[in-house]
Amino acid sequence: MSTELLLVFPVLGVVVGIAAGLLGVGGGGIMVPALSAIFAAMGFSLAEIVHLALGTSMATIITTSISSARTHHQKGSVNWVTWRAMTPGVLIGTFLATFLVALLPAQLLATFFACFMGFVAVQMWRPLKATSQSNPAKAELFAAGAGIGGVSALVSIGGGSLTVPYLNWRKHPMTNAVGTSAALGLPIALTGTLGYLINGWQHTDLSQGVLGYIYLPAVLVLSIFSAIAAPFGVRLAHSLPVPTLRKVFAVLLVVISLRMFWQVVGG
Repeated sequence: MSTELLLVFPVLGVVVGIAAGLLGVGGGGIMVPALSAIFAAMGFSLAEIVHLALGTSMATIITTSISSARTHHQKGSVNWVTWRAMTPGVLIGTFLATFLVALLPAQLLATFFACFMGFVAVQMWRPLKATSQSNPAKAELFAAGAGIGGVSALVSIGGGSLTVPYLNWRKHPMTNAVGTSAALGLPIALTGTLGYLINGWQHTDLSQGVLGYIYLPAVLVLSIFSAIAAPFGVRLAHSLPVPTLRKVFAVLLVVISLRMFWQVVGG
């Protein structure tokens, strides 16, 4: 691997960490397109770069989700009753979706990712504030968890862009919606990583640092540098115009997602 590529992973980790702390977003929207480009430059085939980017991103989310969940728990913002009701669905949906990912071609995955990031960008630009008068039954929470886990595995995110709007719609206060979503990110990340490990096992090549659909050197470096950078993002959130930055970031998500789409589908 060239020196230039070695330097890219720490820089990417810092960007992901600052974005998480500053804007409260997960790193998948940045990591997957960036890792796809990096893996292409490293010589991995186009048929596997998206799968490898998704698996690597999911594994990296484990450390950030642990830190985030712990912080929200300490602040008392996690609704553990809702968490327990949604987690079984999350585990099943996330794990099964990784089997679907293994069957889908890179072009289709890139298309779905770009479309989903467009949805996320719209939310960031103009958040929806839907409300509901009913309390969700356990069966609904299970089904919602399964759906959120499945989509999260397909695009390698911690689920916050889906869980927070859903819980807010179901009358959870925003602080509880964010905290519970952060706590649900851990089972999503753990189960998703296991699924990408199992389904990509035949692609394992430890001489290149690849275990299943996970590129181990990237996971290590990204986890370290994103964890270091996240507190700086939190501090910046108190001094910068976050609403404006969210709109800028929304545009950035669309641009980098479309670039990944063009690289995989048009390239």
